[in-house]
Amino acid sequence: MQGCRVASSERAGGQYNDSGDRLGPPRRQSSLAEGRLCVSRSVETKSPFRHLADNRTIAPMARKVIIDCDPGIDDAIALTMALFDPRLEVLAVTATAGTVDADQATTNVQGLIQQLDPPKYPRIGVASPCEGAAVINDIVLHGSDGLAGCNYEPSDRQHRHLSEKIISELLRQHPNQVSLICLGPLTNVARAFQREPGLESLVDRLVISGGAVACPGNISPVAEMNMYFDPTAARSVIESATTKSLVPLDVTDQVEFSIELIENLPSKQTRAGQLLHKLLLFAFRSYVQNLGRETISLYDPVALLGFLEPELFTWEDMAIDIETRGELTRGQTVCDARRHREWSLNAEVARSIDATAAVNQIVRGLRFAGQCT
Repeated sequence: MQGCRVASSERAGGQYNDSGDRLGPPRRQSSLAEGRLCVSRSVETKSPFRHLADNRTIAPMARKVIIDCDPGIDDAIALTMALFDPRLEVLAVTATAGTVDADQATTNVQGLIQQLDPPKYPRIGVASPCEGAAVINDIVLHGSDGLAGCNYEPSDRQHRHLSEKIISELLRQHPNQVSLICLGPLTNVARAFQREPGLESLVDRLVISGGAVACPGNISPVAEMNMYFDPTAARSVIESATTKSLVPLDVTDQVEFSIELIENLPSKQTRAGQLLHKLLLFAFRSYVQNLGRETISLYDPVALLGFLEPELFTWEDMAIDIETRGELTRGQTVCDARRHREWSLNAEVARSIDATAAVNQIVRGLRFAGQCT
C-alpha cells in the first residue's frame, strides 16, 4: 500500500509506546524460559473453544478466510488449527509451491483435508509451477513428501481449479469480507492481483508469514524462505494497495516448543491427533539430527495467531521492500528505517510476541481440533 499508512489502530486498537509501536497485553510471568512450552492445567477449562466442543458448526460471526500454503509440517499444523476454529470460515485452501513442488503441494492440501474431515469442506486450489523460483530442499526437516512421510495419493478429481483463480473468484464473490492468510511463497496472490487489476482493493486483510526484518534468514544469511523462493511475487504483493500484516522470522523464532508438546496433543485415536503425532515427532527428530536443536519452531501457526490473536503481538508500521536480483541478497526483506525515511509506510510488521501465551493458544487450538475429530 505505497503512499498510504496502514491504519493499525483501526484494526486492533490498543495502546502505543513512545516509538509508535502498538502494545499488546502485559506479558505474563513464567518460570520457564521465554517461548518454551508452558501449558497450564487450566488450558481445557479456559479454552475459548470449550463451549463449542460438541458443535461442529461455524460460529455466526466467523471471519471468511482463504489459506494459501505450501504444506510443509508447520503449514499442516496451522491448517489443522484453522479448519476447526469456530472464529474462522475457511472458504478455500489454495496450494502453492515452496517447501515442496507444485504437484506435491496440491496433493498434500487434498490429503490433509480428507484426513482431517472438517465440518465444512473448503474449496481446494491447485498449485502450478513458478517460473524462476529458487530450488528448495527441505527434505531433511519435512520429509520427502513435505509431511513426514504421510504419502497421500494424488486426487483424481475432475474439476481442478488453479489457486489464483479461486482467490479471484472468492474475493469477487465476497468483496471486502475475505482475508488472505498466506503461509507460503506469495506466488498465487501476486498472480491473482496481476490477473485482475484492482482485485487487491477487495481484500479485507492480508496476513503474511515470512520475511526477516532485523534477524538472520533461514534459507540464506539474509532471507527467509517464503520471500527467497519467489521474491518477484513477494515484492509485487508488498507493493500492492491492500492492508498487510507481516509476521516475520524475527517473531516466529521467538516461540519455541519443547518435546513436552507431544504430551499435550490430542489422542492418537482422533484424526487430528494421529496426524499431529506423526508430524511433530518427525519434526523433533529432524531438528535434533540436522540442526542440533531440542526445540522446534512452528512458523505458520504463529503467523495464524497474527490474524486470530493480534493482541499477543506488538506491531509497527514500516516501509519495506523485497530484493529480487541480488546475488547474495535474493529475497532479503529491506526496511527503510532512516530518520528521514523516503519510502512510504506499506505494512504493519510484528516486532515481538507474548511467546508463552502464543504457545498456549496453539495447544488449545490443536486440542480442540482433536475434540472435533
